[in-house]
Amino acid sequence: MSAVLRIVNRVLIGIIGLALLVLGGSVLAIGLGLNPPSWWIHDGQHDVLLSDADRARWRDHGWWWPAVIVGLAVLVVLALWWLAAVLRRRRLTEVLVDTGDGEGALLRGRALEGVLAAEAGQLDGVAQAQTLLTGRRSAPEARVRLLLEPHVDPGDALHLLTAEALAHARDSAGLAALPAEVRLRGVRHRAERVT
Repeated sequence: MSAVLRIVNRVLIGIIGLALLVLGGSVLAIGLGLNPPSWWIHDGQHDVLLSDADRARWRDHGWWWPAVIVGLAVLVVLALWWLAAVLRRRRLTEVLVDTGDGEGALLRGRALEGVLAAEAGQLDGVAQAQTLLTGRRSAPEARVRLLLEPHVDPGDALHLLTAEALAHARDSAGLAALPAEVRLRGVRHRAERVT
């Protein structure tokens, strides 16, 4: 999940949580006997949120209640989808290694990430390397971020990463392929003023 989506997700969760807390807390407080303000949606302890008149108001229109039920069902499905997206793990915890005996072995994802980052960080002209494994444990994918020194050609750095670090990680884990998304950035050096 990108940084912008993470921020939007947290803001939306915060707003929805605050709205539910205020509405639920106010209904609870009024139910316990607190006097509500005159503009509030219900008047007191024995008042209901949806009166008989409100419920019967649209009874003559055959489309109203099916539309309400469909709208609420869509909201529930969207909320469940959002919850699944939030709870889904982004990082791969294990990689299935083919040992040739038909059973296989499990390699810790963080171990492979660490080795891949260490080897990528030792490449010529790479100031810093970060890796993340995603995908399925039988078909992992790598996300690599490289911080390059100013003198390095990005094409050469990408070739070295592919031919050395990614190839070694793929071969050592016994994978048929290790697709990678690589992001390159250059180190910013401040120029010194010469007077």
